[in-house]
Amino acid sequence: MTDKSNQEAGIPETKRGPEKAAIVTRRRALMMGAVTASAVVSIKPALAQTAGSVLNCEIPVPGNHAAGGFIGPDGKIVPPDTPGAFPPAGRNFTGEEVKRAMNGRSLPGTSYDQSKAYVNYIRRLQSGQSGFTCYASLQMPR
Repeated sequence: MTDKSNQEAGIPETKRGPEKAAIVTRRRALMMGAVTASAVVSIKPALAQTAGSVLNCEIPVPGNHAAGGFIGPDGKIVPPDTPGAFPPAGRNFTGEEVKRAMNGRSLPGTSYDQSKAYVNYIRRLQSGQSGFTCYASLQMPR
């Protein structure tokens, strides 16, 4: 029987002869390598774009859910007349600024204690609050 008739008869490749089986196996390996390489090429730019957007996202302090509230040293929203509380930041902080602040630096335009309170506020963000998605994306390993 020929190779074509073996394929049609459902005879496995290994029964067609060792040379043909080796060629078919090599072909499959090369095809798998090509598929894998194209997947890596298409995924890497997407990851790079995601990493860039994470650093450019913004977190308001406080968010819309707590407009008018001050930030306590522990990061909780408190009334404006609370001793030791800090006023709203006045601007949104980027993901990059927050990431640096979580690693020990201060947020731009803030004192050490104020920055610490704002970072505590950001760490307390929950799903549905302004800035949560940005904060959550900073926590994702890359």
